[in-house]
Amino acid sequence: MSQKILIIAVKRQDQTNDYFQSTIDELISLSNTAGGEVIKIITQNRMHIHPATYIGRGKINEIIKSIEENDIDLVISNDELSPGQLRNLSDSFGLQIIDRSQLILDIFAKRAHTKEGKLQVELAQLEYLLPRLHGQGIALSRLGGGIGTRGPGETKLETDRRHIRKKIHDIKRKLRQVAEGREQYRKRRKTNNVFQISVVGYTNAGKSTLFNNLTNSESYVENQLFATLDPLTRKVKLPSGFEALITDTVGFLQDLPTTLIAAFRSTLEEVREADFILHVVDAHHPDEQKQQATVMDLLHTLDADTIPMLTVYNKKDLFSAETFIPTEHPYTFISAFLKEDCDALLQAIENVLKDEWNWYSAEIDSGNGKALHSIQQHTILTEQKFNPTNNNFIVNGYMRDDDPLQDVLKEQPNHND
Repeated sequence: MSQKILIIAVKRQDQTNDYFQSTIDELISLSNTAGGEVIKIITQNRMHIHPATYIGRGKINEIIKSIEENDIDLVISNDELSPGQLRNLSDSFGLQIIDRSQLILDIFAKRAHTKEGKLQVELAQLEYLLPRLHGQGIALSRLGGGIGTRGPGETKLETDRRHIRKKIHDIKRKLRQVAEGREQYRKRRKTNNVFQISVVGYTNAGKSTLFNNLTNSESYVENQLFATLDPLTRKVKLPSGFEALITDTVGFLQDLPTTLIAAFRSTLEEVREADFILHVVDAHHPDEQKQQATVMDLLHTLDADTIPMLTVYNKKDLFSAETFIPTEHPYTFISAFLKEDCDALLQAIENVLKDEWNWYSAEIDSGNGKALHSIQQHTILTEQKFNPTNNNFIVNGYMRDDDPLQDVLKEQPNHND
């Protein structure tokens, strides 16, 4: 049975009505994803958020009345609450209150499956909870396995701050070891000349559906926020035969908790190490421009905004491509469910890479099958023909500036000399 939720939100003067409404809609989606049901939404227009109680004192009485009338189980704040605000509201309402950040952390706790993902979520939860322990009194005494209670054993947190700090230290140590292993893996991929594509985008933009259809795999797909948490990597082949690794990443979100961004740094660094980025956008979403901007801002934070990118405007079956105005270039329109669109996308990736890379023309001795195979796999081969006179292959195509194969081509005998 789902928990009954009451959302409280303050609209500040510097927020537009559309933006404020989009944050409320997103919080409702997050609440549904966590397994709750939003029964009531109470908002207030204010110049500034109240420093002690977040929402005005007059509104608090309205909220208390609504809690009783609707048999509310949980109150969720649209903004992150300070330890003092959390404590004061919890005392006033007499039931559990969490904020947007804690709700996101709760969803992450439910969705993380790998050892690294679980460690990162637990670290974020501990760092979030540590300064707020005093405000959690009522909530911690009434734990029932509901929203906001998953994770690192809150009853211990309340009684032993030193235990939390030690736990944080231990988790950071374990994550450093995981990060070192990941770094070694990345170095091996670079040494082996593996081209890496990262799929990024706002949560629920359709990344996992696209990823599955491009790679014929079965990443978790659900019409919910944060359906994918743990990065998944598969092999993909472009039309020319060029092979790459493609990684499905966690969905981005505006106002993502800072503790979560820090905790997921090593996962997000996978994006920074990419050679190419596919930015998937839900072009049908009413707030798609804000969502695009959120992703671009986070990519900038990760120093990943200079990596070659193709913007993929998804869900074309739900909007008119004739009237839609793309803000990012290069771009393509697709429906991730259609195989022909996924095939066209692979061709679009290849076209962008041709614009980015250097054209080459070379002769490969027929006895050097290894070099020919490498060229077929690791470059975009546009032409290959056998020259019986010189007993060699003439190959044309495109390759990266720093491709190790350039040295291989230089070593090949040139029969025109």
